[in-house]
Amino acid sequence: MSGVWVFKNGVIRLVESPNQSGSDTNSRRKVMVYLPTGEVISSYSTLEQILRSLGWERYFGGGDTDLLQFHKRSSIDLISLPKDFTKFSSVYMYDIVVKNPNYFHVRDSN
Repeated sequence: MSGVWVFKNGVIRLVESPNQSGSDTNSRRKVMVYLPTGEVISSYSTLEQILRSLGWERYFGGGDTDLLQFHKRSSIDLISLPKDFTKFSSVYMYDIVVKNPNYFHVRDSN
């Protein structure tokens, strides 16, 4: 994974840069799988339904309009995602996996 770290509005995030060779791009793309059903997460509407079933709620207090945010009342965890699903990279996927052990898995798309 390569990219540039960007600091914006008090949040640091890794902006991944695409590979130079087209053949490597597909082999390095990641997908997130919801383990109970084996479903690949392909949209935020699907992801939001699953997160809600796991006790996550939309959080609107962050002030950053470029992000979708979710929180759990039972923890201090916050999941922040870019509003544009095409920017949903492995960095965000692994954040969800860590905060929801045994429910999600990240794997290569191939």
